[in-house]
Amino acid sequence: MNRDETRREGFGTLAVHAGQRPDPTTGAIMTPVFQTSTYVQPELGRHLGYEYARTQNPTREALEGNVAALESGHFGVAFASGLSALDAVTKLLSAGEHVISGEGIYGGSFRLFDQVFRRLGIEFTFVDSGDLNTIEAALRAETRLIHIETPTNPMMRLTDLRKAAGIARRAEAWLSVDNTFASPFNQRPLELGADIVLHSTTKYINGHSDIVGGMLVVSDDGLHDRLRFLQNASGAIPGPWDCWLALRGTKTLHLRMREHNANGQRIAEWLEQQPKIERVHYPGLASHPEHELAREQMDGFTGMISLDLGSRDRARSLVEGVRVFSLAESLGGVESLIGHPASMTHASMPEELRQRIGITDGLVRLSCGIEDAEDLLEDLDQALRRV
Repeated sequence: MNRDETRREGFGTLAVHAGQRPDPTTGAIMTPVFQTSTYVQPELGRHLGYEYARTQNPTREALEGNVAALESGHFGVAFASGLSALDAVTKLLSAGEHVISGEGIYGGSFRLFDQVFRRLGIEFTFVDSGDLNTIEAALRAETRLIHIETPTNPMMRLTDLRKAAGIARRAEAWLSVDNTFASPFNQRPLELGADIVLHSTTKYINGHSDIVGGMLVVSDDGLHDRLRFLQNASGAIPGPWDCWLALRGTKTLHLRMREHNANGQRIAEWLEQQPKIERVHYPGLASHPEHELAREQMDGFTGMISLDLGSRDRARSLVEGVRVFSLAESLGGVESLIGHPASMTHASMPEELRQRIGITDGLVRLSCGIEDAEDLLEDLDQALRRV
């Protein structure tokens, strides 16, 4: 393709083409799976751009370039999981330095911070990141990183990214944003001032529930160099086959997200009318406390919904009564999933913290897939009748 470098191409065009070119040897339009551990060097001290597959792999590089373009970033750095990507971000810090983290984060992220890095001498303060005053109040001279999810998992609360970026900039700290729930189709934090964007590529990026992976996207050269060093030094890289599958997934990200968004909106509106449900959490609803902020900084509201049924027994009845939705961890695949955060994704969080942020025993999380909305609604309706 002839590319005009002076303008950003449309999201769908980037999803299909960014980071890739036809194979120069065969002309294959699809990036090959470079399933190799090492590369032959023509002579001592000279190689062809590749030395060892932990450090470089062409399939991985294509995925990194693709996701970076979708996030309006300059560099992508791929990892074996979303948690290994977050591990690398945290390793930018040294013992004695301080992280402010949103309290409404994935349970595995909380566990990594609280039970691994805190033991190694990095200090953490967990705050309601939707309240910017709590971020300001938690700042210290040693603060080097502010890490947030928006929307949060699973409560779907939002943080004003422009204002959070301003706080981080004044504090000379990095702002890291886990954008897994939104996807780059719906939200691009680098455009709003963030320094680092994190994805579990397991989820919407790949979209087919058949890999585990992670990605960091940045635009700063120095930050990229440090993260690239950590990727190579720690070695938590994805294999080329997983990278190829994720790259296949990004080619339809824009198409899939339109369906996820549409199904999420329609199902959330229907759920809000059901008398057996105490509360529905979805940023596309006018009743959501940050609905206007969602309209400002998001292009769509995703397929993620949380709803509170008031008790564990009622939640159990719903999650075990569905037929099209599947009871499973994870999210963002083409198939619809249902889960119970308190006993599944957030079981590693202390109960007191779960209760404070709203992860009650009656809370259920939906990942609305791309099936026909009528079938998903009928499934939820028949399951709710049994609650």
